[in-house]
Amino acid sequence: MDQNRASETARILIEALPYIQRFSGATVVIKYGGNAMENEDLKNSFARDIVLMKAVGMHPVIVHGGGPQIGDLLKRLGKESTFVQGMRVTDSETMDVVQMVLGGLVNKEIVNLIHRNGGRAIGLTGKDGELILARKMVLHGKTDDPALKAPEIIDIGHVGEVQGIDVRVLNMVSGSDFIPVIAPIGVDENGISYNINADLVAGKVAEVLQAEKLILLTNISGLQDKSGNTLTGLNAEKVQALIDDGTIYGGMLPKIACALEAVRGGVHSAHIIDGRVPHAVLLEILTNQGIGTLITRK
Repeated sequence: MDQNRASETARILIEALPYIQRFSGATVVIKYGGNAMENEDLKNSFARDIVLMKAVGMHPVIVHGGGPQIGDLLKRLGKESTFVQGMRVTDSETMDVVQMVLGGLVNKEIVNLIHRNGGRAIGLTGKDGELILARKMVLHGKTDDPALKAPEIIDIGHVGEVQGIDVRVLNMVSGSDFIPVIAPIGVDENGISYNINADLVAGKVAEVLQAEKLILLTNISGLQDKSGNTLTGLNAEKVQALIDDGTIYGGMLPKIACALEAVRGGVHSAHIIDGRVPHAVLLEILTNQGIGTLITRK
């Protein structure tokens, strides 16, 4: 290593030091998905970020998605994926595939990635220790029949919402040397399994743990204004104004709603960052500039 490169390394470490000191002992919930899960270099970059966070005293908790992987396996099995209002219609057969992919293939791959990069992780689903109590999600559709006073109810099968999180399991794992890796599968009071949106699970986990940060990895640079500029340093009031004026719309709305609910529920800050950037998590947490959208309560 030449002198200039060594000096740059020292400068970076010094810049990171106050953030390491500030967040040592803090819980950080990270929703992992999208392109960051599909590129080998980004996978290892993410794993190294998580291992470093644990090594300097933070308590990372990972909640992961896996929609593309579910779709690929369903296709190979000859089963078409159907979506209603952005939600995958999940019959019993599809739910079996969801559990196989999320609770098995994807979850164990992330655990293995962390191990290969020097960390220790434990894979969980919401069914383990009844970690995630779920309820069936009910969608309401539009109807042109004037005789129907209420909107039509659409049954999308085993798609759920979070009813509760049992933090005892997470406290036991994250308080140890292990990093919890959670697949977003919940179970209801009758033992029926449900597939739950990973953003929603991450937000609820962050809320019940009163996490320092909720980080949502996406496939864009963050929340953008109408000119395509990335917005940051937002509070709940400013975000609501952006929703009202149409700046935030479409597929970004559920992610923003999740972040808002988390900070209103006690999470110190929520971050929407670009998972396509190598070491995105560390860049957002440990540098002065950051790389995404920061949202706080006030």
